[in-house]
Amino acid sequence: MSNRIITISREFGSGGRTVGKKVAERLGISCYDAELIEKIAQESGFASDYIQEESEKVSSWWFSPALGTRQAGLSNQDLVWNAQQKVILELAEKGPCVIVGRCADYILKGKADCLNVFIHAGMESRARRIVQEYGQTDQTPEQRLKEKDKRRAAYYRFYTDMKWGDARNYHICLDSGVLGIDRCADIIARLY
Repeated sequence: MSNRIITISREFGSGGRTVGKKVAERLGISCYDAELIEKIAQESGFASDYIQEESEKVSSWWFSPALGTRQAGLSNQDLVWNAQQKVILELAEKGPCVIVGRCADYILKGKADCLNVFIHAGMESRARRIVQEYGQTDQTPEQRLKEKDKRRAAYYRFYTDMKWGDARNYHICLDSGVLGIDRCADIIARLY
């Protein structure tokens, strides 16, 4: 596969999605985030709302930490994972692009020329951002951040057997709280 792909993994509230869109605009290539959810929904037959909110959850009954293994059979999450892999591989084959989230860094490992990026930021910066972007809820912003990041980390670990956010899994890690969204996008675009 000769297309250059940028994968962006991100902490919730770090602005990784926005960084990805800005990078794609600067480079004149496609960015797949919400569109990726729609394509996975079409491929899997699950509703896009389910893909968005539920598919990254790893059911406790499905995984036995004591045994370190999964139970027999395919869960809904496994079916979504299979569809997700297929869609991401097809998009990477189609042309240069930015793919946000969905373990694209792992799925494309050894299959595409990738620049794997992790966007993170401090708790205060992320809390402020999610309140601006998504509004207030019953949970504190810090609780929302911790819960979402915990889910992403568990999902990533479950399907990749790697640690989410570990700098060794990415080519570059950027702190959007310090650098800002535009500067992160500029750095990634220059590295492309």
